[in-house]
Amino acid sequence: MNTTTDNKALVQRIHAELDEGNGQLFIDSLADDASWTLEGTTPWSRTYAGKAAIREELIKPLFAQFAGPYRSKTERIIAEDDRVVVLFRGDVPTKAGKRYNNSYCYVYRLEGGKVKELTEYFDTALVQDALQAPSATAAHAG
Repeated sequence: MNTTTDNKALVQRIHAELDEGNGQLFIDSLADDASWTLEGTTPWSRTYAGKAAIREELIKPLFAQFAGPYRSKTERIIAEDDRVVVLFRGDVPTKAGKRYNNSYCYVYRLEGGKVKELTEYFDTALVQDALQAPSATAAHAG
């Protein structure tokens, strides 16, 4: 069984990589049946169920809008049992010429050394202003 310390250490490694612009450990750490919920009422806000859906329906259309590497700055990581909470900021220019410099609170639930659930709280007004809706992105990608 993974301890609070193990869970926190994994999320610390994930966010250390994200801070360097590398999202591979994050992807590798998702359970195949992971879910990622984006809170709020933006066109992006919903639960993405399964690693494949997270990659295809959230990550690909989101990163398709970025004009450079996405880097984050982790501010605080708090862990208790199977939950790890991360406060961080991101910053990247979009291809539309806007800055996507959001601030986040991620609540992870880990199981067996993998990310099983992720709930994301973020600046929804910035999403509405700086990003195109995911369906619009998919239409432009083809």
